[in-house]
Amino acid sequence: MSRFWSPVVHTLSPYVPGEQPKQDGIVKLNTNENPYPPSPRVLAAIASAAERLRLYPDPHATRLREAIATFCDVAPEQVFVGNGSDEVLAHTFQALLKHDTPLLFPDVTYSFYPVYCGLYGIAYEEVPLDAAMRIETADYRRPSSAILLCNPNAPTGIALPRAAIAALLTEDPDRLVVVDEAYVDFGAESAVPLVARHDNLLVIQTFSKSRALAGLRVGFAIGQRPLIEALERVKDSFNSYPVDCLAIAGAVAAIEDEAWFLEARARIIKSRDVLTRDLGQLGFEVLPSLANFVFARHRSRSGADLAAALRQRGVLVRHFKKPRIEDFLRITVGTEEQCGRLIEVLRELF
Repeated sequence: MSRFWSPVVHTLSPYVPGEQPKQDGIVKLNTNENPYPPSPRVLAAIASAAERLRLYPDPHATRLREAIATFCDVAPEQVFVGNGSDEVLAHTFQALLKHDTPLLFPDVTYSFYPVYCGLYGIAYEEVPLDAAMRIETADYRRPSSAILLCNPNAPTGIALPRAAIAALLTEDPDRLVVVDEAYVDFGAESAVPLVARHDNLLVIQTFSKSRALAGLRVGFAIGQRPLIEALERVKDSFNSYPVDCLAIAGAVAAIEDEAWFLEARARIIKSRDVLTRDLGQLGFEVLPSLANFVFARHRSRSGADLAAALRQRGVLVRHFKKPRIEDFLRITVGTEEQCGRLIEVLRELF
């Protein structure tokens, strides 16, 4: 059947998502999902919205954009929403990142970025992280059309301070900077407050992680109006209804229940600190994470061997067979019980 493929399909190397196991009893620490159920207000809002399923949703997701704008202290017209932050990123690549000079992003980062470049025919260059797996903003002083940074970076979990983002924006006002903040709510500084002063900044966030709505698929971008209009033009040339009525209702309820958000976030941050300590005591080098996961390698065991041994004992973590990081494991911060089980299994292995 490949004889019917468009030429670009032959060249694609698709993104490989984390495994979703079918069997019960697995300690699932491989996909950076929130370990806690969403706010009860989310479930109530979704149930209430179900009666509208016969109708098309609001193509502008007005209620949701207004709720996000209120929470982020921006204007609703500065907000774009989509079917998960991956779709928002896809529209960003197509609408804003295809130019004659290359796009820059780190060599170790979210592995969907080069996939989008392949899909849309975007020239890019990977900028190496330093020896400590950190982004050095000085390394981005080279000809480019735009910079794309995941902050905190994935899979390292290390975050740049807001001041570093501000410096990049000021250094070259004619170069777009896109900041993917999927994990920002777990302790990093958001770049959203910089949007008012910089028309060359687009910030992308998601409801999947800190709001526990990975299964609902809601993401958003914040930027000055010309950037948002570009995304809207691509969206309306692709799918006028990317966010369904259940997702709109659930996401609005999630962003309005700040008490649930703060409590769940605090529990995850506490568990992350305990997990970092426990892994360190077992001989792991753990990078300083401000995300809902840690990135760690053992001083005497390979990442592939550890991932396989954990899997055999019912614990899933993420292992990447890539240069520079093949000995690291990315471990989602689970519940206290899940993290405890991981440590228990590792102690048995060692």
